[in-house]
Amino acid sequence: MKLIADNLRVTRPEIRRALQRLDPEPVQDLVKACKARGAWAIDVNTGPLGKQAAPGMRFFMDAVQAVTDLPLLIDTANPDAMAAGVKAARNPIIINGFSLEPRKLAQILPLAREHDAAIVGFLLYPDSRVPTDAAQRFEVALELMEAAEAAGVAKERMIIDPVIPPLAWADGIVQAREVVKVIRTLPDLLGFPVRTIGGISNLGTNAPDRAARLVIEQSFVAMLAAAGLDYALLDILNPDLVRAARVSGILAKENLFSWGMVS
Repeated sequence: MKLIADNLRVTRPEIRRALQRLDPEPVQDLVKACKARGAWAIDVNTGPLGKQAAPGMRFFMDAVQAVTDLPLLIDTANPDAMAAGVKAARNPIIINGFSLEPRKLAQILPLAREHDAAIVGFLLYPDSRVPTDAAQRFEVALELMEAAEAAGVAKERMIIDPVIPPLAWADGIVQAREVVKVIRTLPDLLGFPVRTIGGISNLGTNAPDRAARLVIEQSFVAMLAAAGLDYALLDILNPDLVRAARVSGILAKENLFSWGMVS
């Protein structure tokens, strides 16, 4: 299970100010900290970026790539920003992502074919609703794979995000268990070892305190590792969460163990 830093978000005040001032230093300091903590990749979450979508995305990509050669997830719902990010990329990239929403099928999915890039597919309905159970998520997954194939994207380039729900939702805990079921079963359903990704931070949205959020995320990341999750998108600067994720991955995948693996 590879760990992807979700810390670079335009919603962070210092990152938003950096964009406004076109000051790369706060962005680069954060990226260097994430790399030092062992991130496999960096999620570049720029948000929609408004009217300055393309220049804003180029600012982020240039700032990040100046200090790391790690893979980058280009994370935006704006097709213009996404296209700008893909074109500005020198590092390996993952397009994050698309869904069955018609605009994303038409504008974002073709970028993966054009640039032979991996792409995340969100298990969402065309109107962005979240399916409520595993069976509905499986149906959406099949539609996503069909859409990717029709667009000329190889199935091996797809990474499925079953959409981890906030536990604060009325059915959040039930949906969280359904997500685990999807991750465990999806490769058999699709007939090949499709990769999966999950945003761990979604789970603890509106948690009453940091300690409560941490214990929930530690427990759930262990369940996801056991189910076979390939990529965990999380707060890489939280050492307790990262340690739990790494140890969970060891217990889920490794056949030989030594205490030196636990660090």
